[in-house]
Amino acid sequence: MIAILKKEFNSFFASPIAYLVIGVFLLINGLFLWFFKDDFNILNAGFADLNPFFFLAPWLFLFLIPAITMKSFADEFNNGTIELLMTKPISNWQIVLGKFSASLLLVVVALIPTLTYVYTVYQLGNPIGNIDFGTTIGSYIGLLFLAATYTAIGLFTSTLSKNQIVAFILSIFITFILFFGFDAIANSIDNNLTIQKLGINEHFKSISRGVIDTRDLIYFISVTFFFLFITKTRLENE
Repeated sequence: MIAILKKEFNSFFASPIAYLVIGVFLLINGLFLWFFKDDFNILNAGFADLNPFFFLAPWLFLFLIPAITMKSFADEFNNGTIELLMTKPISNWQIVLGKFSASLLLVVVALIPTLTYVYTVYQLGNPIGNIDFGTTIGSYIGLLFLAATYTAIGLFTSTLSKNQIVAFILSIFITFILFFGFDAIANSIDNNLTIQKLGINEHFKSISRGVIDTRDLIYFISVTFFFLFITKTRLENE
């Protein structure tokens, strides 16, 4: 698994993918949070918090994570290297978890520079240091679980087609349905909480409040494991 992780992670930086993903993520966040005169601009908000960032990040992940994962297996199938990979003395689980860990690690690398936002907001507070660290830490934890779920979905869709663009679109579609679709359905039938709790957004918002509820953790772990499991199943059926 470690060998697969290293190979996949290094391959991201051997091509423009890693630089584009990290650059686009930081550029869009930077423009909306600090430069554009919009509702997300922290400097114009009148109070120092990172809520705009934690609202934007899941939507950016919706496009950027599928861009990271779309080649994971689609490229292997297209080039015929999947047979060679399957003959190596590693299990299907190790292959899946290695690719999953490499993709997730790239997302973590993209998130690390955003810690400067925390320091900036800390300094902007009145008085200095007037920031809710509980909510901020909870939101970052929520983003990590969210990224893990998106990554697992992206890996699964990359097994469905040899075409990376098809895998990319399928990943966006599934993650959009899970993140926003259940909220939309719940709102259309009098804010049905049962349906709302089936979606990712409800659990992400719960963790972002700074309270780590085991039900939210179980939800994210279960959804992530489910997509990793069906990814492994797809490999076995190839």
